[in-house]
Amino acid sequence: MKKNFNLQKRKALDNIMYGIMAVAMGGVIAALLFVILYIFRSQTGFLNFRFLTSAEAGLLPMIVTTLYVVLVSIAVALPVGIASAIFLNEYSGNSSLIRILRLAIETLAGIPSILYGLFGLLMFCRLLGFGQSIIAGAFTLSIMILPVIIRTTEEALKSIPDTFREGSLALGATKFQTIVHVVLPSALPGILTSVILAIGRVVGESAPVLLTVGISKNLPRTIFESGRTLTIHLYYLTNEAVRPEDFGIAFATASVLVILVVAINTTAKLITANFRKKLGETL
Repeated sequence: MKKNFNLQKRKALDNIMYGIMAVAMGGVIAALLFVILYIFRSQTGFLNFRFLTSAEAGLLPMIVTTLYVVLVSIAVALPVGIASAIFLNEYSGNSSLIRILRLAIETLAGIPSILYGLFGLLMFCRLLGFGQSIIAGAFTLSIMILPVIIRTTEEALKSIPDTFREGSLALGATKFQTIVHVVLPSALPGILTSVILAIGRVVGESAPVLLTVGISKNLPRTIFESGRTLTIHLYYLTNEAVRPEDFGIAFATASVLVILVVAINTTAKLITANFRKKLGETL
């Protein structure tokens, strides 16, 4: 009887905790929907095809600049971040040097973004002679998102059971072949998470971008030109807004920013799903 009472007590406690987590999740979803709906409701009448595609009075230069910054920074940071995570999880031990390296990565994650902007301004814009340009901003942001990619990818690699590695090695594969053909495909969802987090940070940054990319509203033809991202453009719109129409344009810009982030993340998920499907067909 006492055993049944304890079992019922544990079940009741589990149900209470489940209810608390469900309410918390519902609150997060409700807050997200409220923000998105408020943004889209406030831009009514301003978001249209001409607003998106016009280079003079629209957002085309800012959209192109933002895409350039995202693609170049991810292209630079992702291979370095994945390679670093593989080294830390698969090859390194727990020596003093590795502990110092992990401390350095954690320190990089905690540095304020304005300091990255100052470093990028001095290193890439002035010392290397790029000036205020998309490539200077992308290099700066790639350094900033490296800790996110490294730590998230490393956790994804740790979640892969050792039996996967042991089975591959037992079949005669080398350690490198095991990592490439067994570990990395299995860790792909976690790596995708690191990419999505990195994209969100790149798109949402303003201080480093302002110092390294610039504020030019011209349509950039190459990554060696200056430009203005959507976040910087949104800052100037809200800072200079006086009339209600000005705030409408600002909310329309914010709507485009939300749509762009969702589109990039959805594309990344589709590419990963397609890759995993092809991988499953070959196994």
